[in-house]
Amino acid sequence: MSFQKLFQVARRGAARLGRGACLLAAVSLPVQVAVAQESSPRGRPTTIRDTEIEALLRDYTRPILKTAGLAQQNVEVVLISERSFNAFVADGRRIFVNTGALVDSVTPNQIIGVLAHETGHIAGGHLARMREQLAGAQTMAIVAMLLAAGGMAAGAASGMNGRDLGNVGAAAMSAPQEAIRRSLLSYQRGEEQAADRSAVKYLDATGQSSKGMIETFERFQSDQLFISQRVDPYLLSHPMARERIAALEELAKKSPYYNVKDPPALQARHDMMRAKLIGFMERPEVVARRYPASDTSMAAQYARAISAYRFGNVSSAVAQIDALIARDPSNPYFYELKGQALLESGRAADAVAPLRKAVSMTGNAPLIRSMLGQALVESGKPSDNSEAMRELVQATQRDPNSSSAWRSLSIAYGRAGDLANADLAAAQGYFATGDFKSGRELAARARQRFPQGSPGWLKADDLVNFKPPKSALNRPQ
Repeated sequence: MSFQKLFQVARRGAARLGRGACLLAAVSLPVQVAVAQESSPRGRPTTIRDTEIEALLRDYTRPILKTAGLAQQNVEVVLISERSFNAFVADGRRIFVNTGALVDSVTPNQIIGVLAHETGHIAGGHLARMREQLAGAQTMAIVAMLLAAGGMAAGAASGMNGRDLGNVGAAAMSAPQEAIRRSLLSYQRGEEQAADRSAVKYLDATGQSSKGMIETFERFQSDQLFISQRVDPYLLSHPMARERIAALEELAKKSPYYNVKDPPALQARHDMMRAKLIGFMERPEVVARRYPASDTSMAAQYARAISAYRFGNVSSAVAQIDALIARDPSNPYFYELKGQALLESGRAADAVAPLRKAVSMTGNAPLIRSMLGQALVESGKPSDNSEAMRELVQATQRDPNSSSAWRSLSIAYGRAGDLANADLAAAQGYFATGDFKSGRELAARARQRFPQGSPGWLKADDLVNFKPPKSALNRPQ
C-alpha cells in the first residue's frame, strides 16, 4: 500500500472518529404551539415556537445567564419537538431543550437545574475546547494508523500468512482508535462534571435550590439500573447517574438554599406550560387520562380546551376557552388560544378580535402579532389588508425567522399590487425554512422588479448572493 493511499485511509478513519465525537460533544445531558412548529428538512428535529413558553424559559434563564456573565450574549433557548428528556448546547448562544424535558420536569427547579448545567457548558467554553481535543485526536488517529500499517508491512516481510496478518492489522489499527475514543470520552465526562459544579454555583448565587438537579439525575439513575451491570462506564460520554448524584449532594446540601421551594406563581406558570405541551402534542385519550374531567385546575382546563380544538370540536373548545378567560381575564394566552382555534377552523374574521387583545396584552409579541396579521389576510376583507401588512412588517422585523409570517406578508403585498415586495417576502420565507434555492430564485425575480439601488433591490441582491453556512448545505436546495 502506498503512503498516499494509506494516508487517505487514515484520514477517513480520523474523520469517522471526529464525526462520532462531535455528536457526543453536542449532547450534554443523557438524557406556534400557539404551539407553532417550524418545518424542518426530513430527518431533522422540528423546532417549536410559542410566546408563552419562550417567555417562561427566558424568566428561568435570565438570572442564571447574568450570574454566569452571559447576559449580553443573547443566549436563547430553542425548543425541540422530541419526547425524550434531553438538553444540549451546540454553539455559544443557544440552549436546545426537548419538549420531553419540559413535560417531565414536575417543578420549575428541575428544568432550571438543566438550564444551569447547559449554561455551565457555554460559560466554560467546553465546545471550543472539545473542538481542540477533536483536532488533536484526529492527528493522533492518523499517526497511530500509519504506525499500525508499518507494523503490518513488517509482518508481511517476516512471512506472516494473510489471515494472521489481517487479524494483527485489524487489531493494530483499531486499538489506537479505541484508546483515543476512550480518552475523548474521559475528557467529556470531566466537562460534564465541571458543568454540574458550575450549575450549583449559579443556582446558589441566585438563591435557588440544586435539589431539582439531583431529582433529575435520580430519574436517570432509575433508567440506568437495568443496564448498569452491562455498561462499561469508560465508554459513556457522561458520568453514571449515581456518581453525579453523590457529587452533587455533597455540594448542594451545603447550600443555605437547598430546601428553597419554587414560588407558587412560578409553579403555576410551569404547570400551565406542561398542560399546553401535552394538550398540543398528545392524543385526546392521553390528555383525558392525565387531566380527567374531575380535575378542575386551570392547567387541566387548559389542556382539555387545547385538545378539543385540535381534534375538531371547535365549538366546545371555544366554550372552554371562554370559561378560562372568565376565570382569568388577565391571561393573554387564553385570547391567543381562542384566536388560533378560530383561525385554524376557518373563522379568520372572528379570530381578529381575540388576537388583537392578545397582542396588546403582550406588548406586541411578534409571534402573536404574526398570527393576527395572518387572520387579517385570511379574513378576505380589503379593508383589513393595510393593517395586515403593518402587523406583519412589525412582526418580521422583531422575529425574522417566522416563515409563516413572511408567507402571509407576501400575500398581503400581492393583494396590494406590490409584486416586488411580495416576491421579496416570499423569498425571505423560504430562507427562514432553509430552502435557499427557492429563496434565491424569488429574490432574483424581486430584484428585477425593484429600481436598481433601492432598499428593496439591495435586500434582494443580498439574498441572491447569500452563501449558506456549511452546516446548511445539506438542506433542500
